[in-house]
Amino acid sequence: MKPNLTYINSLSGGDDSFKEKLISVIKLEFPVEKATYIKNIEAKNYQIAAENVHKLKHKISILGLEESYKIAACFEKNLKENSMTLKEDFENILQTITNYLIKL
Repeated sequence: MKPNLTYINSLSGGDDSFKEKLISVIKLEFPVEKATYIKNIEAKNYQIAAENVHKLKHKISILGLEESYKIAACFEKNLKENSMTLKEDFENILQTITNYLIKL
């Protein structure tokens, strides 16, 4: 599934200014949250990384990635148990979102 603006469009109710503000916030926050997650994974701070994943889940949801949200939720749980299972899947989702945001 590809990221989309369906949820953002419904939230904005046709208000293009509001829609652009939402997109701007996501474009601003997502790279920072992604970088923080990567830093914590590399440092093996799995509990903090789980918190980072929790924050990123909201962006995943807002961008209409329902299946990806489920993967993120499972990965968050895994991290809390010091398991890296689903790491590659989660990081592929992050890359997909990165690529999408660049094109917006």
